[in-house]
Amino acid sequence: MLALFTMETLLRAKCFQHLAIPGSVRVLYKDYRTVLPQNFSNYESMKQEFKLEIPEYFNFAKDVLDQWTNMEKAGKRPSNPAFWWINGNGEEVRWSFEELGSLSRKFANILTEACFLQRGDRVIVILPKIPEWWLANVACLRTGTVLIPGTTQLTQKDILYRLQSSKAKCIITNEVLAPAVDAVASKCENLHSKLIVSQKPKDGWGNLKEMMKHASDNHTCVKTKHDEMMAIYFTSGTSGSPKMTGHTHSSFGLGLSVNGRFWLDLTPSDVMWNTSDTGWAKSAWSSVFSPWIQGACVFAHYLPRFEPTSILQTLSKFPITVFCSAPTAYRMLVRNMTSCFLRSYKFKSLKHCVSAGEPINPEVTEQWRKRTGLDIYEGYGQTETVLICGNFKGMKIKPGSMGKPSPAFDVKDNPTKTASTLRGNFYITGDRGYMDEDGYFWFVARSDDIILSSGYRIGPFEVESALIEHPAVVEAAVVSSPDPIRGEVVKAFIVLTPEYKSHDQEQLKKEIQEHVKKTTAPYKYPRKVEFVQELPKTISGKIKRNELRKKEWETI
Repeated sequence: MLALFTMETLLRAKCFQHLAIPGSVRVLYKDYRTVLPQNFSNYESMKQEFKLEIPEYFNFAKDVLDQWTNMEKAGKRPSNPAFWWINGNGEEVRWSFEELGSLSRKFANILTEACFLQRGDRVIVILPKIPEWWLANVACLRTGTVLIPGTTQLTQKDILYRLQSSKAKCIITNEVLAPAVDAVASKCENLHSKLIVSQKPKDGWGNLKEMMKHASDNHTCVKTKHDEMMAIYFTSGTSGSPKMTGHTHSSFGLGLSVNGRFWLDLTPSDVMWNTSDTGWAKSAWSSVFSPWIQGACVFAHYLPRFEPTSILQTLSKFPITVFCSAPTAYRMLVRNMTSCFLRSYKFKSLKHCVSAGEPINPEVTEQWRKRTGLDIYEGYGQTETVLICGNFKGMKIKPGSMGKPSPAFDVKDNPTKTASTLRGNFYITGDRGYMDEDGYFWFVARSDDIILSSGYRIGPFEVESALIEHPAVVEAAVVSSPDPIRGEVVKAFIVLTPEYKSHDQEQLKKEIQEHVKKTTAPYKYPRKVEFVQELPKTISGKIKRNELRKKEWETI
């Protein structure tokens, strides 16, 4: 089953299942300086003035990318590249919009002529951050084929599940994952084309690099209706198997103008770097549609793994103006940013930092601002949506809050699949949050993460935020645990810093518990604490609290 999201039914600001928050909730913020936006006057005018016209026919490649090519040719766009890619070996690729157009048309011809794909056929793309990933995105747009991205961390079992669930006819990957594909291909009756990005040939696979050398760039973009399927994203599966979410040509191609114009506040002079994995919808948000809607440059750095030192060096060396990364990444960067380190690295071009994917702890935002002079503008959305809430330039930032509602968009679903998420005209996200007296939204938890203890409703995020403020704690996850008197209590799973692993464990538990009591409301402190080597996570890096919770309750 597939949930399909278009632009047809208003996505209200009341996306959360509201949660009554007791008066003892800790105030997590203080006044911060604001930065003036480039594309709008203030939050209120943005909400009032934004309107989105949805044409009957829309294709992002033809109606946006090719129009930026025309602007380039007419000298009406800065000399900024459209795409700028580097790796750790000194290699570098820069494309103008015209070059991006030519190369993507070659790729499009390969899909239709060599792979015999037709409009509506599904194409799985599992590639790291290499230029071919971006070309695949645009080529699928031009041919009307449906892109299904996947992270390179997928296992053989994961690949089989995605091939069978999506009924994909083509898969594009590299030599690392090609053997896993070959091992399951016989079980996938719809799969008939395989393309590999490699310097070496492989039996049974079309070599994309060689094919690109001979392909023609004479290709006519298909004329797609705005509500035709454009892409399918598999959710990260924090509870149960990953599910498919479909997006149309307009839901991202037009809808993400909210992200690009307002939250990221991009212009054609900006260089945007988003560190998200290519397998997730966040890459569509901030590595494809949002920046290119605004004519900005998409910057990409291929790193086999997240290396804080390399990230900081890149921010210092290249003229990156807008940076987007996950809260976990910001935590790692802050830990690496000692006073000595900062004397060597200055981010002269950087002017805007954003974060999404999970809530960011106020302690991290505070430390980042102290070290860089820049705020982190948190945003909230889901695979099924564009930006729902965000902190926008010109607003007072309350660290820990996801900000205020973005201009709302329409969604349309498959009723049999998403009936449980609909209440009349409202889309229920499954997340719990509350709105304060200033209209700011605060994330509390997924609805199934809420802990009910002695009549109190406790969200794990605030407890986790308090925990990581303690110097002994690297990471923490909070779940409910059975208790014969209170029904359930707060339990914390904690990964310790190396310096604290040799400390007396029982004494350290008491110290951490007392720290939480003083930092947040006392009833929220973890009555149970367990030190672990690592936390279970999805392949997108999100903590699998459901797995921890399940183990606790299985012992009853």
